[in-house]
Amino acid sequence: MNLSSINGVSKNFSDSDQSLDTPTYQNRKRGSRKRATRVSPWKRFKGLGFLIGLLGLFFLVNWWMLSRLNHSGSGPEISSSAENSKSSVVIKEDLGDIIKVNKPQKTPFGRLLKLAAHALAEGQNKPEPKGLWEEPYDRASNWKPCAEERDWEPSEGNNGYIMVTANGGLNQQRVAVCNAVAVARLLNATLVLPKFMFSSVWRDVSQFGDIYQEEHFINYLKPDIRIVKELPKELQSLDLDAIDSVVTDEDIMKEAKPSYYRKNILPLLLKNRVLHFLGFGNRLAFDPVPSQLQRLRCRCNFYALQFVPKIQEGGALILQRIRQNSSYAGPLDNYLLGPHAKKMVKGKRGHSVKGPKYLALHLRFEIDMVAHSLCNFGGGEEERKELEAYRQIHFPALTRLEKNDKLPTPDELRTEGLCPLTPEEAVLMLAALGFNRKTHIFLAGAQIYGGPSRLASLTSLYPHLVTKENLLSPSELEPFKNFSSQLAALDFIGCTASSAFAMTDSGSQLSALASGFRMYYGGGQMATIRPNKRRLADIFLKNSTIEWKVFEQRVRKAVRQTKQVHRRPTARSIYRHPRCKECMCLLE
Repeated sequence: MNLSSINGVSKNFSDSDQSLDTPTYQNRKRGSRKRATRVSPWKRFKGLGFLIGLLGLFFLVNWWMLSRLNHSGSGPEISSSAENSKSSVVIKEDLGDIIKVNKPQKTPFGRLLKLAAHALAEGQNKPEPKGLWEEPYDRASNWKPCAEERDWEPSEGNNGYIMVTANGGLNQQRVAVCNAVAVARLLNATLVLPKFMFSSVWRDVSQFGDIYQEEHFINYLKPDIRIVKELPKELQSLDLDAIDSVVTDEDIMKEAKPSYYRKNILPLLLKNRVLHFLGFGNRLAFDPVPSQLQRLRCRCNFYALQFVPKIQEGGALILQRIRQNSSYAGPLDNYLLGPHAKKMVKGKRGHSVKGPKYLALHLRFEIDMVAHSLCNFGGGEEERKELEAYRQIHFPALTRLEKNDKLPTPDELRTEGLCPLTPEEAVLMLAALGFNRKTHIFLAGAQIYGGPSRLASLTSLYPHLVTKENLLSPSELEPFKNFSSQLAALDFIGCTASSAFAMTDSGSQLSALASGFRMYYGGGQMATIRPNKRRLADIFLKNSTIEWKVFEQRVRKAVRQTKQVHRRPTARSIYRHPRCKECMCLLE
């Protein structure tokens, strides 16, 4: 308890003591001096006893929170509706079953975490800061979706066929598909339904039809390009390697301009009639690109790629349960869930104006992200060796770069804001912003590097934290197991539809795509927290001396400035920043 709170309580006690001198009491005193002598001490000490009990209860709660903070065990039991939408059950699933790595973690933020625990205990009944769950509505609501508008004739696709095998995880693949659609239109080519490359990191055999609705994709884009499910029989027997028709990412510069494709790729397509883009990633620039071609990319991302019914149904269950089975339907539900959005509110008497709020947190702290960052996270020599071994297997080019070039040190990377936020830094940010202990949090992401002990501070300070593994029963989760891209799709739904969305790494494709969807469909009502990691790094460096009030003020200022509404900056992703004339219309 801080000094001002103690002074406030002392003042209240002093006021109650002074009430013995009121006129009413003086009249009673004159009427019966003997009775007043007996009652007065009781009135005095009854208030004192109540005050002592209240203080004892407060310190007991504080002691319990700090003991939970220092506990390195698994997360709390999480209440949800796991078998059906009408009954609530308690799922006693250990986060250790979800996150297999479990190592004790050292953290430099012990002092700040204790201050955060005190602040959350004191502020349990305080109102949350104004604007915590909101965007700057007036300016954001002036932008309206309009990527559906077309101003051209369909492409016949008669210059040949383009095959695409996209690499990466779900979100990288989505970007690759949208870019491939634009390239097919640019070259007047027919697009063969995209395929997904098997990755040693993601280890998922899912193909396009396992994640997205093929017929909807083909039919929706029919006014733009021609799409077929497979090559014509006369071309299927071609040895594409032999005729030099395989184009890899190494053959195309990153973010190549449309002129590059016309000059270097189109002649090869016309010559061989078919091209295979293998590992096709971020190989089409965002500027300069013709306006209608840019709009086509938006149209593909926001309309053409719809999840298959299995994923929509799983996403609907997650939203229904995190919203505590309310009748609320969010702005993005229809797009994300299709017909399952209506089933969520079927039979309900009415729609609540404001449904139960929940915060989605994408904690991008899996081992691949941690290893690729070249940062350190408090694990010492053991951590360094482990991450180096992982890089040698999965990122050999980065390992060679480490040996042959002088790269920035981990401390330099952190100072520049190039390291992903740790779970401890993420929970400190949320507490400083004003999210209280009652906040329901949906935690997205795969296995957290460091395991349950790395999540101890998060689960202890925010007990209403759930994951898709908590919200779905084992039988409901079974169809998605061993399919990381399909599990990522469930996380995408949980993040995109949330009342507020907090990312910990703006470079994450999931965070970029989810925030873009919230801009496009949210109508200016869906808050997104994009931390400025460079500014936060400077604040966190003072963790051993900074006072909590100052920490709060600085974090809030750093995050508030990222909520500004602005047009897409030149050359930046339209998937992350759809507020541009090609994707959205600005109502003056």
